[in-house]
Amino acid sequence: MSIARAGLPRTLLCLSHLRWNFVYQRPQHLLSRIAKHAEVLFFEEPRRTDQADAWLDVRTTDEGIRVMTPCLPAGLTREQEEHAQRALLDAYLAGSQTWDLGLWYYSPMTLSFTDHLDARLIVYDCMDELSAFKNAPPQLAEREARLMRKADVVFTGGQSLYESKRRFHHNVHAFPSSVDIGHFEKACKPLPEPSDQAELPGPRLGFYGVLDERFDAALIGALAAARPDWQFIMLGPVAKIRPADLPQAQNIHYLGQKAYEDLPRYLAGWDVALMPFAINEATRYISPTKTPEYLAAGRPVVSTPIADVVSRYGDSGVVHIANDAGSFERAIETALADAADRAAFMDRVKSVLAGMSWDNTCAAMLAEVEKCVS
Repeated sequence: MSIARAGLPRTLLCLSHLRWNFVYQRPQHLLSRIAKHAEVLFFEEPRRTDQADAWLDVRTTDEGIRVMTPCLPAGLTREQEEHAQRALLDAYLAGSQTWDLGLWYYSPMTLSFTDHLDARLIVYDCMDELSAFKNAPPQLAEREARLMRKADVVFTGGQSLYESKRRFHHNVHAFPSSVDIGHFEKACKPLPEPSDQAELPGPRLGFYGVLDERFDAALIGALAAARPDWQFIMLGPVAKIRPADLPQAQNIHYLGQKAYEDLPRYLAGWDVALMPFAINEATRYISPTKTPEYLAAGRPVVSTPIADVVSRYGDSGVVHIANDAGSFERAIETALADAADRAAFMDRVKSVLAGMSWDNTCAAMLAEVEKCVS
């Protein structure tokens, strides 16, 4: 049962371009905590079917969040899909007698079928610069501008994104990625090896996340060729790029997407955690959630020079920044040496992560929300 929080609407409808069961990240961390104080509805991107009629699939998560998936006939135009989603959502809200509504946006594109809703609160949690992503809809920039005009408060997923967005709204706040330390520190102790990783020799260098246009495939290919004695373990789904374009080698292992609950078991078997992001428009404003997760798991990190990683962790002594394959290889060697002195490394990690938690981040965001509705 939800415990009402002062000023927070009774029902919070989240509009997301991500699926709830895709990769467990910022929306899941925040909304699972908000669900303790309000009824949370999560309206995700549509699923195309071979049925003639549109319908709404509704299921409830263990946290009590109602995940709503519009199931639409294949072959509709964007305008027809938006019209169908508006009809499905309106019918659901009318049937559930929702009378005190707040809207929490991750995707400005969903404004097309929600801009008519009578909401007491509008939040835009801008976790990425979606307009810079591959295959971004051409309407995205215009709809984000409209959403900025409607929103009561705007959050950003990192400092670079904050600097970009603050000129467009009077009430913008940066809330960078946080971490569930209790979950990931399990990897600091011996855990049963996952069967698909158990037979791989070391040293093991790992990455988890979506393999898309932000992933520097050429960098991993060059490293694997230069160091055949190292094993590169890649966890995550492939999106917006062809799997055939990923580098192939005997020491590169694509193990697929893993559940959030299983990540500590994989991390426990890695020597170094990698963030091989390409430096391009899609990564210009990112603030990777995996940085503090890797650290909480006790793994030294090697990253390409992502702006928010450099500014927040570059002088930490636990994250090494490298610009190209040669410097990345040398940084991995340094990180492997770091791992050898585990006690000193973990002392530095604890200092870096002090006070960082999704509980604290969510509480601070809700405090800003309450200022808008009080």
